[in-house]
Amino acid sequence: MKTVKVNASKNYDVIIGEGVRALLPEKIKELFKNGKVMIVTDSKVSSLHLEKIKMLLDENKIENDAFVFPEGEKSKSPETLFELLESLAEKRFTKSDVLLALGGGVTGDLTGLAAAMFLRGVHIIQMPTTLLSAVDSSVGGKTAVNLKAGKNLAGVFNQPELVLCDTSLLETLEDDVFADGMAEVIKYGVLADKELFDKVKSGNVKESIEEIIARCVEIKRDIVAEDEFDKGKRQLLNFGHTLGHAIEAESNFEISHGTAVAMGMVLAAEISYKNKLTEINLTEEIEEACRNNSLKTACPYELEKLASFAGSDKKISGKTISFIVPEKLGECVGVKMDLSEFSRMLEMN
Repeated sequence: MKTVKVNASKNYDVIIGEGVRALLPEKIKELFKNGKVMIVTDSKVSSLHLEKIKMLLDENKIENDAFVFPEGEKSKSPETLFELLESLAEKRFTKSDVLLALGGGVTGDLTGLAAAMFLRGVHIIQMPTTLLSAVDSSVGGKTAVNLKAGKNLAGVFNQPELVLCDTSLLETLEDDVFADGMAEVIKYGVLADKELFDKVKSGNVKESIEEIIARCVEIKRDIVAEDEFDKGKRQLLNFGHTLGHAIEAESNFEISHGTAVAMGMVLAAEISYKNKLTEINLTEEIEEACRNNSLKTACPYELEKLASFAGSDKKISGKTISFIVPEKLGECVGVKMDLSEFSRMLEMN
């Protein structure tokens, strides 16, 4: 078991290891005394894990309920958000109660936003069930739902009270869903840790998964501690995401987030080198790492088609976008450019 301490506007622990869900009842009693729990999860995770979590709470005499929504990115919507808020109100949840986000990134983002909004703020625990949410979205406090214009356009920063990452819950993941998480792991390697990149480049990572998750969380922890509200350094975490989000949107979310990020990282490396934003071409190394971890890297869309989606990305400030460029393995930089310049750059490649 590993514990990573996050120091942000709220300090909390990220506890990682096999079977750490067993800590849930004592942590709830320690943090929230007699608070009741709303377990928020999707239909797929519900069928796999909901009953064991409810049983754990019931055995420890912790009052609980569940809100289950349809699986998939399309549920990360204002409609589902307000259904959850209405459910909390109907079941008379109060500010002393807690939401438990049991699931992947969609569940974590949706629940985090609901927790911030309901009664102007109730408690939240993140319990990731996917590798992607374990290494990335469950930590750092970003919450959001999608709008018709783009991904994650309506949200707030809302740090959890605790993250419990039970690695045994990852054992039920299908291969393609596990691969989605590896896209974010590879991103962290390119961004901040060449040793991590080298460790995961060849695939075959499951035996070291606790260590890998902890390292990714440490990298994100350090960046969030320096720039919690995404004004500067935290934007580096968007490597591969500007184009990745555009690919997701163009596919009507038929292409998964992890696959889209893998495609976005490869494109970002290629575009950066071709446009002399970096002296080193990392395209082949990133592409190989993605391939070895069962990720597709060939973008099926013309780049000029992606420009309009990228133009509505949440990372834009005024008419300027920060494009994340990989300078070398373990180091990325943000390059500020005008949106029109960014669009021209895509059209030329």
